[in-house]
Amino acid sequence: MTGSQAVAPPSAQKMQARQAGLRQASLAIVIVLIVQFALGISVNLYVTLPAAGHPGHASWFGNGPLLAMHAALGMFLVLAAVFVLVRAIMARNRTLIATSAAGLVAIFLAFFFGSNYTDKLTNGYSLGMAIAFAAALACYVIGLYAVSTRRGGSS
Repeated sequence: MTGSQAVAPPSAQKMQARQAGLRQASLAIVIVLIVQFALGISVNLYVTLPAAGHPGHASWFGNGPLLAMHAALGMFLVLAAVFVLVRAIMARNRTLIATSAAGLVAIFLAFFFGSNYTDKLTNGYSLGMAIAFAAALACYVIGLYAVSTRRGGSS
């Protein structure tokens, strides 16, 4: 190796790798959120849930494949959101820590509203799911933008 070639210190290389991983994870969660929204709209349009008080009315996995996929993907989204938050903490990126934490809270809210919607079948819970989805999507898009514009260091 010649003197003109400089190698970045291992910590800088590690931070760059973490930032690249965060970009990939943030993009992945944005894509999964959009797929989840499409599944939710499909459930709303094509699945008829039994009325509240009837047996099986709140069963996520007993009311057709669309609702089962929507519920399973929602559970995956919670895990993915935790994963992105942990990666943001490891990368020490304050902007991504904030957006990932807010995104996780929004996903938890959507999960809460969704589970209550299947139980009570009220439009308010459906609206709550949609608003929480929009908030989560905004959080992860802002995080993706932040990690894409600042390629190194904490922000």
